[in-house]
Amino acid sequence: MTKATTIDVCIATFRRESLVETIRSVVSQDLPDNVSLRIIVADNDAEPSAAERVARVAREADVPVQYIHAPMRNISIARNACLDAAQGDWLAFIDDDEVAAPDWLACLLEAADAKGLTAVFGPAHAQYDSATPAWIRLKDYHTNKPEIRDGVVETGHTCNALVCRTDPAVVGKHFLESKGRSGGEDSEYFFRLRRDGAVFGIADKAKVYEPVASERLSFRWLAKRKYRYGQTYGYHAHEGDSARKLRTVALAGAKVLVCVLAAILFCWSSSERNYWTLRGIFQAGVIASAFGASEQTLYGTA
Repeated sequence: MTKATTIDVCIATFRRESLVETIRSVVSQDLPDNVSLRIIVADNDAEPSAAERVARVAREADVPVQYIHAPMRNISIARNACLDAAQGDWLAFIDDDEVAAPDWLACLLEAADAKGLTAVFGPAHAQYDSATPAWIRLKDYHTNKPEIRDGVVETGHTCNALVCRTDPAVVGKHFLESKGRSGGEDSEYFFRLRRDGAVFGIADKAKVYEPVASERLSFRWLAKRKYRYGQTYGYHAHEGDSARKLRTVALAGAKVLVCVLAAILFCWSSSERNYWTLRGIFQAGVIASAFGASEQTLYGTA
């Protein structure tokens, strides 16, 4: 990449002190001389609770930091505020509880440029404390890695992403506000981009790190998320293709049976039993989507 390149790093936030460290990790990126960046922070709280926090870290930063108050309690509103303010060649997304490795953006750019991608996704590695149950740590449920299905990257996540802002498949697209409290708005957004011609890839070396909050270290929390993830996949993976959607739901039914049997077979092991049960719950969410089950409100309730 030889031409001058600009990146707008988009951060949606809601009442998190960790935002300061997130911004600092972005400011500290090791980038080629021809790449410049700007940080856009969209505060989703009803009151501008992050304004002072952002102003404080902006004073010490050597890159522009823009604060936007984008109420209220709907993550899609905050993400769309970032999109509307963005002017760079590329959009990067990171969550407000994550810290980026120093070469995060460089690795994303390298992967996107090498293959001419519309968007590229990297992993968000979970960081567990000593109180984390062994069965959670063993299966690493909270690490978010982009997936390849049937040889393609179908969708992605905004916890670690780089998107070409000027690509025809991206221009004019926004996150659905109707999904801004249930979650899954990012998966739906990228599913939609891909249907309109976007090409996705993965940059395994582009790493961000996320400490896992204690309230997320339970089977109940994971089950709730797995079910909603299944719903999101069922609703949007094959939107507009009824035949493929029907096959996906039918296959999910078979997978539920396999998961139930495996959970029974490994009932003596909490690690294996929970693993297969959670996989079954994901597939149950896929099935529920076929019957129009509403998605639960997961965000903006605090």
